[in-house]
Amino acid sequence: MRVLIVGEIGGIALAAAMGWLVLLARWLKGRPATGWLAGLRQVPRRYLVDVHHVVARRPAAARMHAMAAGGVLGGAALALLAALLGAGGIVWALAALAFGMGGIGALLVWRRRVPKAPPALSGGAFLWLPAALAAWCVGNGLAALFMAIGASALPVIPSVVLGGLGGVALLRLVALGPMRHALAGVAWLAGHTRPGRFTGKGRDTGLRPLDLAAPRLGVLVPADFSGPELAAFDACIQCGRCEEACPAFAAGQRLNPKALIQTLSGAMRAVPPPYAGRPAPSVPVLQGKGGMGQPIVGNVLHRDTLWACTTCRACVEECPMLIEHVDAVVALRRGQTLMLGATRDGAAQALRASRERAEPGGRDLAARGDMIAALDMPVLPPGGESDILLWLGEGAFDARYGRTLRALVTLMRRAGLRFATLGADEVDCGDLARRLGDEATFQSLAAEAISALKARRFTKIVTADPHALHVLRNEYPALGGRWEVQHHTGLLDELVRDGRLRLERRESTRVAYHDPCYLGRYNGEIDAPRRLLDAACTDRVEMARHGMRAMCCGGGGGSPVSDVDAVTRIPDLRMEQARAAGAGLVAVACPGCTAMLEGVTGPRPEIRDVAELVLAAVVAGAMV
Repeated sequence: MRVLIVGEIGGIALAAAMGWLVLLARWLKGRPATGWLAGLRQVPRRYLVDVHHVVARRPAAARMHAMAAGGVLGGAALALLAALLGAGGIVWALAALAFGMGGIGALLVWRRRVPKAPPALSGGAFLWLPAALAAWCVGNGLAALFMAIGASALPVIPSVVLGGLGGVALLRLVALGPMRHALAGVAWLAGHTRPGRFTGKGRDTGLRPLDLAAPRLGVLVPADFSGPELAAFDACIQCGRCEEACPAFAAGQRLNPKALIQTLSGAMRAVPPPYAGRPAPSVPVLQGKGGMGQPIVGNVLHRDTLWACTTCRACVEECPMLIEHVDAVVALRRGQTLMLGATRDGAAQALRASRERAEPGGRDLAARGDMIAALDMPVLPPGGESDILLWLGEGAFDARYGRTLRALVTLMRRAGLRFATLGADEVDCGDLARRLGDEATFQSLAAEAISALKARRFTKIVTADPHALHVLRNEYPALGGRWEVQHHTGLLDELVRDGRLRLERRESTRVAYHDPCYLGRYNGEIDAPRRLLDAACTDRVEMARHGMRAMCCGGGGGSPVSDVDAVTRIPDLRMEQARAAGAGLVAVACPGCTAMLEGVTGPRPEIRDVAELVLAAVVAGAMV
């Protein structure tokens, strides 16, 4: 009987290993990647710590996954150990217990979709998963139990057959998709393209620069993705967490991040497995031919899907397999923009202005400081020196954002800080160009900005624009520009804590803070703005989606210039969340968020930047 059990469980394990090698051969058709083998030793920790940190945000799903996966693998390992070593009844009993736990996990998998599955979960082949898991666990569990009590071969044989049928069904579900993540996840976690996510030293959110001399830029066909990225697409478990978090999907734009990843997974195959989840809204089904050398956009992926993404990383934050959806979107945009010149009309105009005028709106760079001209701001000349370089950002041309800058400058002066701007030498940081896929324009703007900054001496850069903050802090270093860069809320928080600004809480309507994506998810700063608001206002509330899981305002990723169709505007959805929290005022910390949220029509909460609220709470005469 031990030989029969070894043959059944070992055969399924061998078949799974062979299936993994078949998948690996496909992934290796992508761009070469280094470090896969070295990364294998990191997989247990990345899986048990980083993956389960995300899974555990939903305790019921975490319990289900732990019992199902633990039972399937733990029971098989113990049964093989007992059979191969001729172990006694205790090991067989432990194997039976593990398989029993897996059977309970299978029941939980079934219960998750019965009587009605949440709309974000995929159906189709997933409906067969509980039965396959149950057959594997119940069959092998009974066989292990019979071995533990020394039963005859009569009950063991049918139990092993049942377990084998379950194993074959699980292997079939690898091919169809529901169990593919169990194999692909190993390769993806080993070769993860952002290893900095696992070091604890940062969030590793900056885009990687392209070699503009390469013959192929961006992604046009599946083979243009790296091997680990291809494994990531197959690692998608179709749980729908990204779909539920995506602001574009909620607004009815032509993007569903889950459907996007499944499309990219299917694009590798001549005959993609059927997708049984919700598609992107209003997107016609494309019946293009799959294959590693076949075009993706316009063939299997609708063109509008690319431009609907706001690059907010909400999908990435929620993904239990740590898939980098935004990187895939930008790679595809790079291919369309750099190789084919295929961008949306509004985006093309902004990119042309960025190339010709170093500013996406085509405005005169010398006019950037007009909104704060009355404050007589010092301009730092080449060779000059200051403590702080104040980076104004693209929003500085806007009169509304000018109020934020005036509040910030006033506070910095009251705290006795020494600072200056670049004046007309401040070009656009290149955020818009890079998110739209125009890496060439980004690198040109970055080179000009880095040259201007290196010609001056200063201790750090401060900006009220989280998009500029992210580019300057996280993306310029790869191009030779490395400085300390701080958001204005971080600076003001320091000044308050050091006693250089003293605040008195003012009676106010309920205040809800809207987290900018590029400050929160991209840079991990969610506490400083809240500390400032708690010091300045008497009644702060949280919206349902806040902190690292806040909802985007809809202004990132070039969305405002990409002419994206939608059923509902993203900022309207966000403002409704503020109303639901009872907020009469929404505090912001980004010029893009200010513009998007103030664009909501009809009765709505007032929009104020954190700096404006801090200035209103400053105690007169208490400053340095």
